[in-house]
Amino acid sequence: MNVTTVGIDLAKNIFQVHGVNEHGKPVLTKQLRRHQMPTFFAKLPPCVIGMEACASAHFWARKLQGFGHTVRLMAPQFVKPYVKTNKNDVADAEAICEAVARPNMRFVPVKNIDQQAVLALHRARQGFVRARTAQANQIRGLLGEFGLVIPRGITNIAQHVPALIEDASNELPGSFRLLVQRLIDHLKELDRQVEELETQIKAWHRANDASRRLAEIPGIGPITASALVASIGDGKCFSNARQLAAWLGLVPRQHSSGGKPLLLGITKRGDTYLRTLMVHGARAVVRYATNKNDAFSGWLRRLLVRRHKNIAVVAVANRNARIAWALLTQDRTFRSDYASS
Repeated sequence: MNVTTVGIDLAKNIFQVHGVNEHGKPVLTKQLRRHQMPTFFAKLPPCVIGMEACASAHFWARKLQGFGHTVRLMAPQFVKPYVKTNKNDVADAEAICEAVARPNMRFVPVKNIDQQAVLALHRARQGFVRARTAQANQIRGLLGEFGLVIPRGITNIAQHVPALIEDASNELPGSFRLLVQRLIDHLKELDRQVEELETQIKAWHRANDASRRLAEIPGIGPITASALVASIGDGKCFSNARQLAAWLGLVPRQHSSGGKPLLLGITKRGDTYLRTLMVHGARAVVRYATNKNDAFSGWLRRLLVRRHKNIAVVAVANRNARIAWALLTQDRTFRSDYASS
C-alpha cells in the first residue's frame, strides 16, 4: 500500500483516516480509536498528512511529525468547499485529503508546547477578565434596583460600594448587605487571579527576545507582544506583512465585480482576541498623538482630520501588525526613525 497523502478527521476518541497514492486514487479508508493512532502512523511510511486546525490538532501534529511525517494544518473554512456530499466523518476525511494536496492552499503553522502554554495563560486571563466584568455589572445592577447608582468604571465599584454597605441611611436590608459583600469578595478574587496570570505572562515576555522586541512598538505592550509571538512564532508563515494584517481582520473587506472595485469595512476575520489587543493598543496611540511632534504623530493627526477616529485606530493597528511582521521575520529591533531606502 503506497500512501502518499493522508487526511485525518480529528475527534475526541474516534478518528477517520483517508489516504491516496501518488495518482490520487484512494487506497486507505480506516477508522481508528485514540489509542490506535500512534501505533498505526508509526508503522506507516512517511507521507503528507492533512488535518483541520481544531482542538488537539497541534498535539497530533507534533506527535505525527515525530514519526517522520509531514503534517499540514488548514483552517476548517478552507476545507469545507471540498466536501462533496452530506457531512460525515468519511466525507470530511476525504475532503481534508483533497484540500491538503492543493498547491494554493494556506496552512496554519504548528505551535510548539511553549507557545500553547502561553496561549493557555492568555485564554484563562481572558476568561477571568470577562467574569470580573460580569460580576461588576451584576453588583451595579443590583444596587441600581435600590436607587443606588455607581459611576462608570470597574474601579468605582471597589471605591464606592463598601461605603454604601456601611451607610445606614440607605435602608438596605441586612441580607442584601451581606449578599453585596459576598459579591465584592468574589470580585476581588477574580481581580487577584487576573493579576497573577498577568505576572506569569509578563515573566514569559521578559524571557523571550522576540516578544521584547515587539513591545518596543508604540501600541504594543507585554500582553499583546506575548500573544503575537505565541500565535505566529517567527511570522514566516505569512508571505508578506499584509497577509498578517489580513489574518488579523484589519484590512477592508472586498466585494468587487465587473471590474468595479468596492471596499467595505474591515473583515474581522482571524483571532478576535489578538485583534482586540491590537485595536486597544492603537487607541492609546491615537489618544496621545496630539502631544507628540514626531513624523508618525503628524501623519496620524492629518488622518484624524480626514477620517473618523475609529478608522484611524484601525489604521494604526494595521500598521503595527505590519511592523511586527517585519521585526519577527527579519530579526530586527524597532526604530522610530526608520525610513525604507
